[in-house]
Amino acid sequence: MSSITSHLLAVTSARTVEDLWSLHTEKMASYGFDRLIYGFTRYITSSSLGDPQDWLILTNLPSEYMDVFMQEGHQQNAPMVRWALDNDGACSWQWMEDLARSGKLSDHELGVMDFNASHGVKAGYTISFRSVSERTKGAIGLIAKNGTTQDEVEATWARIGDDVIVANNVFHLKLLTLPYSGARRLTTRQREVLQWVGDGKTTQDIAILLELTPATVEKHLRLAREALDVETTAQAVLKAAFYNQMFVIDL
Repeated sequence: MSSITSHLLAVTSARTVEDLWSLHTEKMASYGFDRLIYGFTRYITSSSLGDPQDWLILTNLPSEYMDVFMQEGHQQNAPMVRWALDNDGACSWQWMEDLARSGKLSDHELGVMDFNASHGVKAGYTISFRSVSERTKGAIGLIAKNGTTQDEVEATWARIGDDVIVANNVFHLKLLTLPYSGARRLTTRQREVLQWVGDGKTTQDIAILLELTPATVEKHLRLAREALDVETTAQAVLKAAFYNQMFVIDL
């Protein structure tokens, strides 16, 4: 069995986000990309990437980098983020270097590049995953080991680029099937009442099924709405489904 085949078998068998991320970071490091940043959102509009609390972000970059990157809004001005939102597939970071040299990047975009360089984030590739909805987008930045030049990355990509793309596509698709809570955490009881609502049950029905009072059921539904930051129970059911927290066997 080939190395990539055995890796993909392990990935497709992963049961948790943590296990999947561990497998993926280890595999990408073996290809020379020892730092990764993955992002996914279901709430893109014409003017926004949605509430950051709803983003699924995975990274092994240090907190001193990520805290500044997120808090100062660098993700809004990063050239490769802009590319990922408008394109599918893989893109060499040589693209933004070429734009910078030709004067086609804004001061904000150049500022992000300078910030990245100060943290050794200089060479790599970005993969933007094909979306099935105009409101969703996922992408991953593959950052080469510190000291690696972009020319060295290109030589590596010429040899194993297809394997890297396949591994990342399978990782992305598998990730979307796994329960993930992030900042939107539901209790077991909150998930339970939402699941019964998803089955079409009324508050009275749920109270009988769970041997609770209707007032207690309403309380759990209210807390679920608050946890998911939505106004209606129908929205709560939808968002919980987005996070794969509906009808789960084990979280």
